[in-house]
Amino acid sequence: MKVLVVDDSLVMRRIIINHLRSLGYTHILEADSGEKALTILAQDGADLILSDWCMRGMHGIEVLRSVRNNERTRNTPFIMVTAEAQPHLILEAIRAQVSDYVVKPFTRENLRESIDKVLALGQVGG
Repeated sequence: MKVLVVDDSLVMRRIIINHLRSLGYTHILEADSGEKALTILAQDGADLILSDWCMRGMHGIEVLRSVRNNERTRNTPFIMVTAEAQPHLILEAIRAQVSDYVVKPFTRENLRESIDKVLALGQVGG
């Protein structure tokens, strides 16, 4: 399974990637911006996307909308991993068909539960 981690913070990307590796994921791609994430998706694709919301340039919600509006990536599970916990933002992500929403700070177990949930559902907007 190919996982794309999108966050403009190198530290946060390392934390997420380390958690993913400890959970057995080995094919991990990373992007430090929304724009780079879309380029990677166009070139390499991904089976799962974990993205921050608040990034320089293109925000994670814009990445989510682009993913959902692209025929090729439309059904890719997309987990928002963010410190943005305001109810109106969570609702905005749900309306944009986010697969799940993990609020920072989080544990490896939180991440595992979210990934297991979206992969078990086998659908977006869950």
